[in-house]
Amino acid sequence: MFRAENISYSAGGKTILKDISLDVVPGEITAIVGANGAGKSSLLRILSGERAPTYGRVTLDGNDIAELSHKKLARRRAVLSQFTDLRFPFTGVEVVLLGRNPHIQGGESKLDRRIAIEALEVVEALHLMDRRIDVMSGGERQRIHLARVLAQIWTEREEESRYLFLDEPTSSLDIAHQHLTLEIAERFAANGLGVVVILHDLNLVSRYADRVLVLKNGQVRAMGAPAENLTSAVIEEVFEVSSVVVDIPGGSGAPLIVPFSRIK
Repeated sequence: MFRAENISYSAGGKTILKDISLDVVPGEITAIVGANGAGKSSLLRILSGERAPTYGRVTLDGNDIAELSHKKLARRRAVLSQFTDLRFPFTGVEVVLLGRNPHIQGGESKLDRRIAIEALEVVEALHLMDRRIDVMSGGERQRIHLARVLAQIWTEREEESRYLFLDEPTSSLDIAHQHLTLEIAERFAANGLGVVVILHDLNLVSRYADRVLVLKNGQVRAMGAPAENLTSAVIEEVFEVSSVVVDIPGGSGAPLIVPFSRIK
């Protein structure tokens, strides 16, 4: 498992994160939430090995990820960044095949292409496989890049645990594809992946996450089951918004969070 141990991070003379510990458990979805500037993306980049902490360390199965090769790390975890600026006129399937690079030995195989096509099917974007990504809409590009990271950690046999890190994966999507994205995360978690996702919609967190980590000013304000930690009091303190949390009879079992107004 990925484990963050007493992580702190500073940049430009400012403390971004302070003393955060977190286990990314295979088979679970962990959501990270917080106001703008709370340190969510910085924490995800440190967890995934894209950025080194100022203090503390991140381990994978007990090994410091700073000591792992880029290729080995890339075979175990994939990262969907909030912004992916790809300026080359690649087709959809060519972009997805980029996710297979850590696994390719000598050249692209039939298996790599089959996995890319299956990943496109999963995100309901098979019709985009031959379209150039530079002429796609923002939502279409988002789905193509989701397929790319899925292809990166796709496997046909049981082996070492794998992890998926998603930074605001629903930001450019309509409501139906927001749910599709998180249903995919849910499906992969059910198959043993550990998933970490940054979300702004607290109702999506309530519906899909097994655990939520609430950040305030770079520190953990709450952590655990969403139903127990996304309370009106926590939401008011962290987001400065008044809200009510209600149970919906006959619903999914996840409480509905209804925001009312900003607290001035």
